[in-house]
Amino acid sequence: MKELGKVGVLYGGVSAEREVSLMSGAGVHQALLAQGIDAHLFDTQTQSLAELAQAQFDRVFIALHGRYGEDGTLQGALELLGIPYTGSGPMASALAMDKVMTKRIWLQCGLPTPEFAVLKHAQDVVDLTQRLALPFIMKPAHEGSTVGFSRIEDAEQIAAAFDLAVRFDSAVLAERFIQGRELTVPVLGSGDAAEALPVIEIVAPNGNYDFENKYYSNETQYFCPAELSPELTQHIQEIARQAYLAVGCEGWGRVDFMLDQDNQPWLLEVNTSPGMTSHSLVPMAAKAVGLSYEALCLHITQGATLKLKAVSRTE
Repeated sequence: MKELGKVGVLYGGVSAEREVSLMSGAGVHQALLAQGIDAHLFDTQTQSLAELAQAQFDRVFIALHGRYGEDGTLQGALELLGIPYTGSGPMASALAMDKVMTKRIWLQCGLPTPEFAVLKHAQDVVDLTQRLALPFIMKPAHEGSTVGFSRIEDAEQIAAAFDLAVRFDSAVLAERFIQGRELTVPVLGSGDAAEALPVIEIVAPNGNYDFENKYYSNETQYFCPAELSPELTQHIQEIARQAYLAVGCEGWGRVDFMLDQDNQPWLLEVNTSPGMTSHSLVPMAAKAVGLSYEALCLHITQGATLKLKAVSRTE
């Protein structure tokens, strides 16, 4: 694998998802080493951009989650440094991290996503139940892994839920809760070559797929592929692919859904740098189509590119 050169695995970082990123990066690093790749861990919390430039990586695998790793800021820096990287470019990464902008794009494209409201101040919650019927969920607009997430069944819970979410973000998303089955669809590739992997159904204890049940609990159940009709499976995979491309995603990602009791899929969000831990969903779907964790890491690494084409200027 000498053709890949020196590979940096960017992990850790400073977001609320640092702990998960440390696990993802360690897994990717070991997988690349096992295949004879000259791979090196690089923690963006403790190591600077100057050190990243000096490391002389030929490409990097972004195993960072959340802000300053998955939101386009690092991608922009890598473009300036001329270091090819995995995943989506600066704009798609920024859009996908902003759940509100993602939903606006999907609605413009005619893709199904639940009704929502954006809250920035405590007074914004005063008439919220007139805009959204209970139950609904509330979460920071720019976080992942259910950080700051609440499900609201009663109007008396709204103020506390807002206070929790606004601790992590200046903008809070309130969204109609969809009762049904929780699904996710990983996508690999870019443009016309983008391919949806098998649909996964997630069944968490008491329907609560929170941080603990995502990354540590052995009680959460995963069904891959999900028990759906072939027609519904294909329909959901195509919506996932369209949602991924609408935001401009490249390389790899994961699209999250709720499937309501009428078998109508509803888009929730797209992740441009999904988890790569032992409990993570992209490796699970890849395994279902015969792609091992190590092979998946290699495939993603091989796809590392610069996304912004330099414009030559002439006098």
